[in-house]
Amino acid sequence: MMLTRDFKQAVVERVQRDPAFAKALLDAAATLLPSSGPDTARLILRDRVNATVGFEPLAQLTRKPSMHNLAAIFDAIRGWLKVSFHVRVVEAA
Repeated sequence: MMLTRDFKQAVVERVQRDPAFAKALLDAAATLLPSSGPDTARLILRDRVNATVGFEPLAQLTRKPSMHNLAAIFDAIRGWLKVSFHVRVVEAA
């Protein structure tokens, strides 16, 4: 089955028109980081960065043009969205 739209472009367009979706992507990446490891969080953050900040401005904000600097990336996106979040540990059931 052939897709009619490019997935990355669809994410970009939705992030640009839907602030709640943009925040949900950031929340999902933050939530998945400790449970699924950095690989899944990086994939979500990559789409999020492509849709808003862009990698060149992100590199200037973080001073490291790498997806390996997750804390700086979260902080840059948080600042871009003008939101705050708190990290809390939840015991697994």
